[in-house]
Amino acid sequence: MTLTVQRAASLGQQIADILRRRIVRGELQRGDRLTEEGLAEEFRVSRGPVRDAITQLSFEKLVEVHKPRGIYITGLTDDDVEQLYSLRAALEQLAVQRAMRVVDDTRWRTVREAVSRMLDAADRGDHPDFLAADLEFHSQIYQLSDHPRLVAAWEQYLPTFTALLDVTINHDEDLHDSAADHDRLYSVMRSGDLNAASAVMAEHLEGAAGRMRDEIAARQRA
Repeated sequence: MTLTVQRAASLGQQIADILRRRIVRGELQRGDRLTEEGLAEEFRVSRGPVRDAITQLSFEKLVEVHKPRGIYITGLTDDDVEQLYSLRAALEQLAVQRAMRVVDDTRWRTVREAVSRMLDAADRGDHPDFLAADLEFHSQIYQLSDHPRLVAAWEQYLPTFTALLDVTINHDEDLHDSAADHDRLYSVMRSGDLNAASAVMAEHLEGAAGRMRDEIAARQRA
């Protein structure tokens, strides 16, 4: 299916988002070859936005550019998953540690609301709404950290983490366990028990990494 893009937003970012999802979902696999000309024709844009998208995906180690032969998909391996989730764990543990210094209940309201939205989405079996609320939950923890550079690091990798989360969430037909994990994490963060919060966060992210590894293994068997 050919997808078009909205010209009101960054064309390069939109193209990168579409290609990233295809790579993470396994629709584009390691060794597949793309060309600037082919992508420009598919998305009905000039080559400039295509180059912007490829530059971003190259930074994320999802593609490699071999001039003049073309653009090659590197895909995701178990090692990539380990690196990405270990990076996220390091970032998020620091975010949790700093966020837990915040005692103002009003600043935590958006985190609590994100949990409520996840619980509601789980009841409805609404994966897209759950994904949006899940990302909001974690993004708000970074905002509570009051650490602009940490927020910037999170946002730099957020497109990749979003694509991974899209796969791992859709791996679960029933979203209630994941919603309960976030509810539990919120509770331990608000309790002030840093050790418990760190342990719950580590368990939560390792579960997500495990689901992504299972997905990759299933693709390799197919």
